[in-house]
Amino acid sequence: MVNSAPMIQLQQLSLQRGKAILLKHADLRIHPGQKVGVIGANGSGKTSLFKLILGQLHPDDGDFKIPRQWRIAHMAQEVELLDRTALDYVLDGDVELRTLQRQIAEAEQHDPDHRLGELHGQYDAIQGYSAQARAEQLLHGLGFQTLDCQRQVKAFSGGWRIRLNLAQALMCRSDLLLLDEPTNHLDLDATLWLEQWLKGYEGTLMLISHDRDFLDRVVSHVAHIEHEQLLLYRGNYSAFEKIRAERLAQQQSAFEKQQQRVAHIESFIRRFKAKATKAKQAQSRIKELERMEQIAPAHVDSPFDFSFYGERKIANPLLNLEKADLGYGATPVLERVNLNLQPEMRIGLLGANGAGKSTLIKALVGDLPLRQGLRIEGENLRIGYFAQHQLEALDVNASPFLHLQRMDSLASDQQIRNFLGGFGFHGDDALDTVGHFSGGEKARLALALIAWQKPNLLLMDEPTNHLDLEVRHALTMALQDFPGAMILVSHDRHLLRNCVDQFYLVSDGGVTEYSGDLDDYATWLSERNKPAKRSDYQDIDADVGESAQQRRERKRLEAEKRQQLAPLRKSVAKLEKQLEKLHQQQQDLEQLLADPEIYGDSRKQELKERLHQQAELEKELQQVEEQWMEQSEQLEQLSD
Repeated sequence: MVNSAPMIQLQQLSLQRGKAILLKHADLRIHPGQKVGVIGANGSGKTSLFKLILGQLHPDDGDFKIPRQWRIAHMAQEVELLDRTALDYVLDGDVELRTLQRQIAEAEQHDPDHRLGELHGQYDAIQGYSAQARAEQLLHGLGFQTLDCQRQVKAFSGGWRIRLNLAQALMCRSDLLLLDEPTNHLDLDATLWLEQWLKGYEGTLMLISHDRDFLDRVVSHVAHIEHEQLLLYRGNYSAFEKIRAERLAQQQSAFEKQQQRVAHIESFIRRFKAKATKAKQAQSRIKELERMEQIAPAHVDSPFDFSFYGERKIANPLLNLEKADLGYGATPVLERVNLNLQPEMRIGLLGANGAGKSTLIKALVGDLPLRQGLRIEGENLRIGYFAQHQLEALDVNASPFLHLQRMDSLASDQQIRNFLGGFGFHGDDALDTVGHFSGGEKARLALALIAWQKPNLLLMDEPTNHLDLEVRHALTMALQDFPGAMILVSHDRHLLRNCVDQFYLVSDGGVTEYSGDLDDYATWLSERNKPAKRSDYQDIDADVGESAQQRRERKRLEAEKRQQLAPLRKSVAKLEKQLEKLHQQQQDLEQLLADPEIYGDSRKQELKERLHQQAELEKELQQVEEQWMEQSEQLEQLSD
């Protein structure tokens, strides 16, 4: 599929959005077949560059050229609540396939003799007869179960609809593939699968990502947007970091900060060298930290610098689960779980999506009551909990400053401002309301709220979603320096390698210590998934090799399972409609409260009523969201 046509070319190109200048007289050349990682701080212009390529934006100055005949596929960030099945939605990504299917249907009705043979020949040439199997394999690789193929798009949550967008983009027959943060809503298993798929992609790839391990394994070049310029580096992300570090280290101020960072890393290495013979993970982690010593200068100008200080009084053990059964409804997700969390334990959880990692975290937090067994808290336990739904729980009408002030009324204004500065909230940014924040800014605020509480146990469920590379680097350093215990769920392998000492595998209804490292897990996962490649997702070939009796029995069992799941699916769909209605009410109310006139003296009573209405609405939203999450996870478990 590699095209010999001219390259993508930006010549002295300037791009502006509102008052912000994103690119100024920038030059860039991307040749056919190159895989380019596009990086830069949030707001630097990465997504705008994609919009320029898609024709949705036009340069303010300079020239932009792209081969006219190139077919472009891109991953949309939103998806409508459609009645189409997931399988049909993914197949829609292949426009040529759908066009030929329509033409064949029309020819069969009106002109069967003349064009039908020619159209079937074209259909065979584009592998149309195996298209359904390819679409199902894409869905399977991205974590969808067999029965999900026939579920309507509108039945999936927002994160899963984004996965459908990704599958549709991969299904598209393309010369240029544009992917904007494709791993944000993926777990580690799906990230590993996508990595392998992109390695085999034959076209030109442009990839926006803040996952350094993912970039290292996929891209051949890095395009860095910084100071309104766009520079292309040869090699993967690690190569880019080293080149940039060499340039920055030549500056005296940068050199001084580098030495402080190197001293911190050396101290950390000394702390864990004694454990190098205990576990394979510790050895690979020390090697990674030694590599970080070389690249540390690449982050000396980072605006982010924070710590999770930790509560000084720490009991041992901090928290225990004994013979615990965890789950929702009648079916347990995990059974007979024994977990003894001691100070300085740093655990990474591995396991497929839906295996129960988040369920385990919720049980440890205390948000999910145990079905059976014991949860025993140590004295002075203080938990810092990060999960994606907490971003939605932030008060959209309050500022970062007010959030912290509510938590600690005795803290001085300067203390709060200094603290928030480490998380990138400087000046007026600390006083802006959360309703104006991006996902990355909300995630930084959530981390700040956790750090302010000085926990001694961190439970982190996918903390890097929405965070750019600089914040991820600061988070890595903060977690390395954290003196308490930690459990981490993440698809970011760099974070896992550098912040955990041991892994636990959540699989097959249990939680067991895993003796290997991430490379071993990838190998184990590949072997485990091999048997599923054929029978699970190739309905087009499902009847081959089956007797009529076997086929009837298979279809009967599938029908029984669909019937069992029907009430739960109906309940989840009802909750989704309720959530949609509540979110609309919340949006209408926020718009009303944004009107300055409502804060006048003549409307004090109305303001009071609206604020009370908002509080009640947020309470109801939280209750419905919890029900939806519980039932969705239960449905996912039963669909396996």
